Amino acid sequence: MARQNRVQPTRDIIAHPARGGFMGNRGILHKAQGLHPKRRWAHRNWVCCRLSYKGNRRELMAPGRYTELFFLDEAVAFAAGHRPCAQCRNAAYRDFRACLPLIGPAAALDRQLHHERAIARRFAQRRHPLPDATDLPDGSFVLTSDGTAGLIYETAFHPYRPEGYASARALPRGPVQLLTPPSIVAAFRNGYRPRMALD
Repeated sequence: MARQNRVQPTRDIIAHPARGGFMGNRGILHKAQGLHPKRRWAHRNWVCCRLSYKGNRRELMAPGRYTELFFLDEAVAFAAGHRPCAQCRNAAYRDFRACLPLIGPAAALDRQLHHERAIARRFAQRRHPLPDATDLPDGSFVLTSDGTAGLIYETAFHPYRPEGYASARALPRGPVQLLTPPSIVAAFRNGYRPRMALD
């Protein structure tokens, strides 16, 4: 039976059997019975990690340990508001920081990203209205007026599915909601290329 630990670009955390390409951490979000019904983070340090690191093995959702979250790819992790882990993905973290228009320690970065990704006390995703999806860099996620989340890649819109992307469509017309935090989109514009399941 699939655990409820697969993060969607819309912030939802669902149970799905498909294996993710990356793991993430937001603190302890589970109890013995499974994922907390409302709580979606325990701290601001939301990281995107490798699936394996130095041979370490973890018991998923172990009591008193952080909740292992999984993403289809790095673009989904970014849309959900995570950034590269400075430990297990140090090279990616340094590349990301070099492309980011924010200076200061990781704690300052996490505060800024948290402001852009989350609505405090509601455990909800902050979304950013745009007049259209044109001019967004590859790796950005948007939500269309009909509620479809999708990836912008090579001037096309790729609808998201937990098991992978659907066939490409033309870019959506009219207003969209940007899911990827604006600072992360700026890093994409400055040369950071997220790993995508379409590559």
